[in-house]
Amino acid sequence: MTPWVLLDSAPVPGNARELRLYRREDEFSIRIAGRGELMNSRVHGSEDALAEQTCARLTGCSTLRLLIGGLGMGFTLAAALRQVGEQAQVVVAELVPAVVAWNRGPLGAHAGHPLEDPRVTVHEGDVARLLRSARQAYDAILLDVDNGPEGLTRKENDWLYSMPGLNAAYAALRPRGVLAVWSAGPDPAFSQRLQKVGFVVEEVRVRGHGSTGARHIIWFARRGA
Repeated sequence: MTPWVLLDSAPVPGNARELRLYRREDEFSIRIAGRGELMNSRVHGSEDALAEQTCARLTGCSTLRLLIGGLGMGFTLAAALRQVGEQAQVVVAELVPAVVAWNRGPLGAHAGHPLEDPRVTVHEGDVARLLRSARQAYDAILLDVDNGPEGLTRKENDWLYSMPGLNAAYAALRPRGVLAVWSAGPDPAFSQRLQKVGFVVEEVRVRGHGSTGARHIIWFARRGA
């Protein structure tokens, strides 16, 4: 089998480890040094579902304003753009500038170059900073940051899934808005925290690749009116 080739690496703010971009023929892999693969260009069913199922829970799709935390390989962003109208706005926050550069470069074609869409605004920085400053700014917030509520790449991500972080997300949503959170696995304590904040919570299992692959979890938490 053709070996993987390391294309680039980049530090993760707040973490001694680094992200690494690999390529094998037409397949790409992003890994965290010493911890294994985070994502693969051939396996993105649950990332697609994160956007598709969030938008299915919203109304007025032509003028929606979405915040996506975590660019990854661009598949969630691309799926969101397919669901919303021409007047919609999608803000994507990515902590690691190199990941944005990879999506503008070698990774872009796999997701259809979503960063070139005029509806997209890129924030190179922590999504937590946007959440702290927003008040009823978004119809939906989609978080695909780290490995879910149990952070893998950086300890600072834990704030997003804490009570203060979830309260900030609640405040940043418009009435009836949806917070959608991707996770590699279940976390009953996280579901309870969402409910304590005031969200109405659904927990959905999705496959990583079509009808096969690992089962991942997406929480859909709706704010009240």
